[in-house]
Amino acid sequence: MERAALFRGGDAQMAAGDLGELLVPYMPTIRVPKSGDRVYKTECAFSYDSPDSEGGLYVCMNTFLGFGREHIERHYRKTGQCVYLHLKRHVIEKVPGASGGALPKRRNAKLFLDLETNSDLNSDDFEYEDEAKLIIFPDHYEISLPNIEELPALVTIACDALLSAKSPYRKQESDSWEEELQASKHAKTLVQLDNGVRIPPSGWKCSKCDLRENLWLNLTDGSVLCGKWFFDGSGGNGHAVEHYKETGYPLAVKLGTITPDGADVYSFDEEEPVLDPHIAKHLAHFGIDMLQMQVTENGLRDNDIKPRVSEWEVIQEAGVKLKPMYGPGYTGMRNLGNSCYLNAVMQAIFSIPEFQRAYVGNLPRIFDYSPLDPTQDFNTQMAKLGHGLLSGQYSKPPMKSELIEQVMKEEHKPQHNGISPRMFKAFISKGHPEFSSNRQQDAQEFFLHLINLVERNPVGSENPSDVFRFLVEERTQCCQSRKVRYTERVDYIMQLPVAMEAATNKDELIAYELKRREAEAARRPPPELVRAKIPFSACLQAFSEPSNVEDFWSSALQAKSAGVKTSRFASFPEYLVVQIKKFTFGLDWIPKKLDVSIDMPDFLDISHLRARGLQPGEEELPDIAPPIVIPDDPKDLLSLIRSFLVALDIDESSVMQLAEMGFPLEACRKAVYYTGNLGAEVAFNWIIAHMEEPDFAEPLVIPAFGEVASSGAAALGAVALDNQPPEEMVAIIISMGFQRNLAIQALKATNSNLERALEWIFSHPDLEEEIEPALDTMDMENNTNANILSETGSEGPRIKDGPGRYELFGFISHMGTSTMSGHYVCHLKKEGRWVIYNDLRVCASERPPKDLGYIYFYHRIPS
Repeated sequence: MERAALFRGGDAQMAAGDLGELLVPYMPTIRVPKSGDRVYKTECAFSYDSPDSEGGLYVCMNTFLGFGREHIERHYRKTGQCVYLHLKRHVIEKVPGASGGALPKRRNAKLFLDLETNSDLNSDDFEYEDEAKLIIFPDHYEISLPNIEELPALVTIACDALLSAKSPYRKQESDSWEEELQASKHAKTLVQLDNGVRIPPSGWKCSKCDLRENLWLNLTDGSVLCGKWFFDGSGGNGHAVEHYKETGYPLAVKLGTITPDGADVYSFDEEEPVLDPHIAKHLAHFGIDMLQMQVTENGLRDNDIKPRVSEWEVIQEAGVKLKPMYGPGYTGMRNLGNSCYLNAVMQAIFSIPEFQRAYVGNLPRIFDYSPLDPTQDFNTQMAKLGHGLLSGQYSKPPMKSELIEQVMKEEHKPQHNGISPRMFKAFISKGHPEFSSNRQQDAQEFFLHLINLVERNPVGSENPSDVFRFLVEERTQCCQSRKVRYTERVDYIMQLPVAMEAATNKDELIAYELKRREAEAARRPPPELVRAKIPFSACLQAFSEPSNVEDFWSSALQAKSAGVKTSRFASFPEYLVVQIKKFTFGLDWIPKKLDVSIDMPDFLDISHLRARGLQPGEEELPDIAPPIVIPDDPKDLLSLIRSFLVALDIDESSVMQLAEMGFPLEACRKAVYYTGNLGAEVAFNWIIAHMEEPDFAEPLVIPAFGEVASSGAAALGAVALDNQPPEEMVAIIISMGFQRNLAIQALKATNSNLERALEWIFSHPDLEEEIEPALDTMDMENNTNANILSETGSEGPRIKDGPGRYELFGFISHMGTSTMSGHYVCHLKKEGRWVIYNDLRVCASERPPKDLGYIYFYHRIPS
């Protein structure tokens, strides 16, 4: 077979008949991968071992799961599977030829493992060689491949199919948003002409037609040419494609998309967008430094403003020689394509001892009791990631001899430091429309998404997310009656507004804005950036001030009235997460970021924000719900219920904010609903991503009522007893004028399906009279149930209250103009000094930009 050319030949250790007899007992357990099967041949399910690792990777011939050398025995003991395909990639040094060049020392015709190549590997001195063999447990009997003629046909077909299988992380589900870009076959061997071409930072135009938009830089000769013409009249005259047809130069990058995070690259030969793992080197050939590039709305780069004040350079500490850090807790994470938000959050999460103990401390137990498919288990993947970051196994310093050699030769030997969280991201984002895409996301939203998953997947007796949880007391006051209502809610993040009006350099800001507008009108480079300086105390004051309550209904007046709300801490968390609300909407309704400097304190005391509850002299608002007009027609009643249930899940203020931008009302409702009421900005991103869909403006279709009753009640925090309907559903029916006991009986009879429960009530008109004699008995039962409910929830949400004094230990910074673009970096204080985590790069920080952060992490100071 053709596959035979891919394996290293070897002497047959047994006769063909002997091999066949050896494999006969295991034949029923050997499967051929089918369409839809996930084949994990590049990464261990429990660790970050791969075929690149010293022990290689063992792939089960039945489940197609991959295991490193430390974990293969666990899978064998748990499942009894005996036959594994062992994959190993060797890095070999080329033998120098007589002419001084390097002669390839190849034993394989080509590589056959679909692995990421090491960008630090100098292809002139090193090359890869792949090896595969069958291993039979428990005796570890090895069968070198290919033994095509000696092996049974089923085994040969299974091995061939497994080696040919595509990555399990490619698009497989209908709800996945976009295909995963693949590395271009031309990227590694791309020839670049030494023609002295240097690309200016701005002022680009097509060299053939003078167009200034949709421009592409050919990575071989540096030609700047326009792209294709589009049906809407935009685009170009197709000169970039014509140039490829004339020259055969295959790769081009779109100007205006180059950032430190990557760029849009197109392969004319492969006829699709591609990844270029060597894009930084290819751009440097034409004088473009990716680290200093950032896209802005007008196509300019932030470093055109002034490199020494650009947030890209300040936050990443560019221009400063940073010392790399190695060992436990200093492991970098590979950027999978706009996954820096995940990397930054997870580095911060696993710097917290409670998360370390919960997942890494319990790692043996979690692994031993993991399900048969550990790739689909949250706790297993959290433990795997935590161990990868904290063990030091994937963060080893180069040997002294290698360092000396690198300094002498000014080159890098191949290093396999850092981890690639591909399996973790694939699982944790599964089913989520935003995080499952390859687009940039908001780190704050991902943090809350992670906390939600931690809450739903408890590990041990304590939940590590408890350290972030706190209670917020909200005091709402009717401005006319002066009466008040106190309520409590659970939160995990303190959101601080940016008090722009309190800027201490207003005169400089006004002068800068005038100069910027003059430069823009004259098409000159903008002046040196002046960043607003905001006192932290002003942001804290803005947080504590009352805010207006829109559409407030006063139960004291039984009418709509003006209302104000203030928020205070009913408890202080062990770890305080502070988000600076930098993102807002511009006048053009494009999400923008406030580029400000805030003097965040190393030590924070918010004790004065402790809630005090109802004060002497205050009168509470009556506990009366707004009236509901009940229609006579049952069909209209069900329609009302449907609208009411939708309203439970939709923040109408966010809907109206979006509708005022000109978007269809139903599209706005869907955007807020499907983004989980996370705010207008997040919903706006959803709208931008879905505007082209045919049902964009169609009415929102919510799940069946039974699903709402179960999932909706859970989302609202309802505690349901066995056979006891969710209290929210009971309250809805009571609000229509029905008795509580009738509502409970109807919901019990219909498995808490609200629509069927209403139909049940209408179909039993005499039941309400019949049920009266049993009212006292029912009340007793309800009181008993209420006592049980009170006991189960008597402690309320799990909180770790204590003093409100904190010390800063980490912060996540964002570079870019909005949450839809840019780059995230994390700074953490470890062992008394600050460390910067910039994807794979982990270095000692020299100038931590604490004033430019987006999310800050504080830990409580013991009293």
